[in-house]
Amino acid sequence: MAEVQNKRVILKHQLSGIMKETDFEIVVGSVKLGVGDASNAVLVKNLYLSCDPYQRTILTTPGSPVPGFGVGKVVSSSHPGFEQGDLVWGMTSWEEYSLIIEPKLLFKVEHADMPLSFYTGLLGMPGFTSYIGFFETGAPKKGETVYVSAASGAVGQLVGQFAKLHGCYVVGSAGSKEKVDILKEKFGFDDAFNYKEEPDLDAAIKRCLPDGIDIYFENVGGKMLDAVLPNMKIGGRIVVCGMISQYNLDSHEGVRNLMHLILKSIRMEGFRVLDHTHLHPKFLEMVIPHIKEGRITYLEDFAEGLENGPAALVGLFHGHNVGKQVVVVSRE
Repeated sequence: MAEVQNKRVILKHQLSGIMKETDFEIVVGSVKLGVGDASNAVLVKNLYLSCDPYQRTILTTPGSPVPGFGVGKVVSSSHPGFEQGDLVWGMTSWEEYSLIIEPKLLFKVEHADMPLSFYTGLLGMPGFTSYIGFFETGAPKKGETVYVSAASGAVGQLVGQFAKLHGCYVVGSAGSKEKVDILKEKFGFDDAFNYKEEPDLDAAIKRCLPDGIDIYFENVGGKMLDAVLPNMKIGGRIVVCGMISQYNLDSHEGVRNLMHLILKSIRMEGFRVLDHTHLHPKFLEMVIPHIKEGRITYLEDFAEGLENGPAALVGLFHGHNVGKQVVVVSRE
């Protein structure tokens, strides 16, 4: 069985506080181009890897490659559901080749006419997360007001566009003037603001949404959530998708304004997208026509090469990316 080089991004030690590039190292080893005696296993050549804030919460095993979602090509398989040459997306590792045992979170690429990188974002877990969070958890109605934090990211940019397609009024926040302009000019948000330039988040929200918020799509947490709560309408819904402001903190910030959940009968609900995988075909049925008709725009930010993966991942927490951050392993 032939062997080839296998470059990997390894977590060097247990993380503490703000994640840094020096928490990772690049290791070059080798891998056999086959699954050997492993049953129900798949050897995948990774092509594109997804950078997502949630990865900070699952980086717990020093000496192991970074886990995450990606897109690849099957090199060898003993699993009845996959054959050599299949294009796949799902949970993999940050390395050139990954041997995946019992691939419960590996799926065939169903629309090969779409850019493969889309399966790290628009057609993969971030896009599906946007769909489940907004439509299933948020239960939107036409004409409602929607506020999205971290709105230019992989999930936020789609939530805003789904909301506009559904007939909602949509406001987003992001961390630079460039991103605010993108929200309004590229993604069609009705209004947006740069939270880093706002001395008073409550005032910024009131300026953009003077009549209050029906649905808040929560990606940030902390001070942003505290500012949103008094601005929710009676019967509003807060969809808790992520809390990026808290991931690098050893001690999480408290929230002071939770009383508004009672005063305004607000429903605040988190969700796990992996509990809804049976709805992924329904999601594709909805989103593919919109893409082909040009009604959905998706912005990607590519980092070329595994060696640039740590900088790309760390950069998420400093707002360096514009759009969905993708690490390119191979463009084969």
